[in-house]
Amino acid sequence: MRHSNVLIPLASALLSGPALAWAPPGYSGFNTVWYDDFDGAAGSSPNGNDWNIITGNLGVNNELETCSRNLQLSGGNTLQIVPWRDSGAANGWTSGRIESKYVFTPQNGLVTRVESQLRFGSNDPGTKQGLWPAFWLLGQALRQGTGWPQAGELDIMETVNGQLVGHGTIHCDVYPGGICNEPTGIGAAVGIPNQDWHVWRLEWDLRNGDWTQQTLQWSLDGGVFQTVSGARIGNQGVWNSLAHAPMYFLLNMAVGGDWPGYPNAGTQDGYGSMMEVAYVAHYQT
Repeated sequence: MRHSNVLIPLASALLSGPALAWAPPGYSGFNTVWYDDFDGAAGSSPNGNDWNIITGNLGVNNELETCSRNLQLSGGNTLQIVPWRDSGAANGWTSGRIESKYVFTPQNGLVTRVESQLRFGSNDPGTKQGLWPAFWLLGQALRQGTGWPQAGELDIMETVNGQLVGHGTIHCDVYPGGICNEPTGIGAAVGIPNQDWHVWRLEWDLRNGDWTQQTLQWSLDGGVFQTVSGARIGNQGVWNSLAHAPMYFLLNMAVGGDWPGYPNAGTQDGYGSMMEVAYVAHYQT
């Protein structure tokens, strides 16, 4: 269900335990501008007013998957994105990808926070060769004809091959090379304690009127693992594409590709290899 401009009662301290998996928490000092908590009947699709369900093979990163409707609401306020082996698909795999119709712009003078609570299927990480789940953002300018990476990309969580390592990455400027050293990007990694529920967050701190002192900050369960300032980017136009321009959310499970390589005989498909999403939320001070 979509919720716009909803003010969740602020809490001075977060609740702990499983309850956090089913609705976005409130945070002291922040208003909740928008969220989706993926409520709905088991087996149904995410709200079409909020999300575009992507279909077909996008022809990017040498990925194998054909995106189809391999995603569903669980009936327990989560979204499940599931990779499946499929001999009828062009490259032998289908999976899922959604992109938000909701678009937001970080506000100058404020702190903007976006986050999602995610977990991975319970299959042994050693059986996930070639799988590549992600929670990320793209600049709305991409939908309007600006090329990649000039439109801006902010990856909040990516992990490959079942590794319990998460990556937060910026893609920007020009390809190849440029300020963000494309196609590598500017990034940092963090260890993931396990495959259970964890909160992945990105914040824009735009309170300083000097753009070089503004920051982007990545965290896992509240622990910061990367901070990038405008000064590090060093170009105001490029910084604006990352920190002052409209963006939209993406959630997907890629299969194969340049980074993870390809599945092997031991790669397992199905729910044990899925990415499950409890909520996506946008907050602002």
